[in-house]
Amino acid sequence: MTAIAPTGSTSDLDDLAARLRAQLGEDAVITAPDPRYTGDAAVRAPEGTAFLLVLPRDTAGVQAALRLAHETGTPVVPRGSGSGLSGGAVPTPGAIVLGLERLTAIREIDPLDEVAVVEAGVITADLSAALAPHGFFYAPDPASATLSSLGGNIATNAGGLHCAKYGVTRESVLALEAVLVDGTLLRTGHRSLKGVTGLDLTQLLIGSEGTLAVVTAATVRIRPLPVARRTVLARFATTAEAAAGVNAISLSPVRPAATELLDGGTLADIDENTGSTLADGTSTILLIELDGYGLDEQTADLTAALTGAGGEIRIVEDEAEAEHLWELRRSGRGSGAGGHRLGEDIAVPKSRLAEIFTALTEIGERHGVETSAVSHAGDGNLHPLLALPAREDDVPGQLPQAIHDAADDLVRAALDLGGTISGEHGIGTAKRGWLDLELSSPSRDLQLRLKDAFDPHHLLNPGKAL
Repeated sequence: MTAIAPTGSTSDLDDLAARLRAQLGEDAVITAPDPRYTGDAAVRAPEGTAFLLVLPRDTAGVQAALRLAHETGTPVVPRGSGSGLSGGAVPTPGAIVLGLERLTAIREIDPLDEVAVVEAGVITADLSAALAPHGFFYAPDPASATLSSLGGNIATNAGGLHCAKYGVTRESVLALEAVLVDGTLLRTGHRSLKGVTGLDLTQLLIGSEGTLAVVTAATVRIRPLPVARRTVLARFATTAEAAAGVNAISLSPVRPAATELLDGGTLADIDENTGSTLADGTSTILLIELDGYGLDEQTADLTAALTGAGGEIRIVEDEAEAEHLWELRRSGRGSGAGGHRLGEDIAVPKSRLAEIFTALTEIGERHGVETSAVSHAGDGNLHPLLALPAREDDVPGQLPQAIHDAADDLVRAALDLGGTISGEHGIGTAKRGWLDLELSSPSRDLQLRLKDAFDPHHLLNPGKAL
């Protein structure tokens, strides 16, 4: 975990707690929160940071908490399930951490309109599980799907393994229920698939990381379960050849549901920490899922494209093996115990994958840092890993400077290739220092003016995203 320096003002938390308990109940207000509420999966507040945890049970409770925070000038840090990787849920001193984990109702499932209405605390995988008996699923599926909440996914516009075919979160959200900083209830968007009335506030709030409003529920698109699925594993001698395989898929008629690239370092890491046998020297694999009708025809087109690019193709016939391979992809990398590891999140045009992987290797060699990466190759989103062994002279709780320098070079390389500093994890606190590299001054100024319009006193998630 990385700690961020305290910012902001302090409040009389005891008085706030008493007033909030009177409105929300004793169990909704916690003055000595569990340590997990001090941040997300990557960034923590410094030890001793004082904040108040508030866990409302419904939208009305969120409104009450925000009204009181607005009245008292108290900063509010919205929080989903805490699975984020950019420091977006780190409390500032004297803040209310507004946890939405109790807003777990799936209010409606409508197969005819192909929508569901869900509250912000619903876990992503739980939504698809609830939809399955109706013959539907929810397409966005970040690797943290069993942990992350819909509200958190909306806050960061999360992607996942299937977003190359089905789109990221914003492509699946039609309407939002949100609470403004003063407690006003706002409803945006439409239940219908089409609608162009007014400015699109739904899309503005998606990806805003809780800096403009607190999302409490969403109307989302749901999709019919595919009639069939098939996993294909393609092995390539080099990462460059695997990237060429991705290009070959782009020029073919087939559109896989998921195309994941795992380089040699990633495969070795998975094997070391799980006992699997994925690695074969320094080879790279593409793990591909096809779905829908005509799987044999899709497989034939895919095989022709990948063998032409130098791949060795294996159709994974056993469903249990296929499930295991996808689970390894989602959760198999090691913890880095005893060492330093920084996971990044960049994206480039998918035609530039070979170049960014080459840059990653060169950057690692230049800074003496071990590098590897897994990629949502179907849309050019990389999750590089920068690592170093622990040393006796390490400063506790701090990453070595070489890792920071390598990350900076990597972000700049992605931008040079027409990419972005964050593909799906958001900005939070971890990436704010790079914003000026990607956003022009007019763009940043306009975004800050929008922030002022929504939140004039900058009480919502201060110090994050913008």
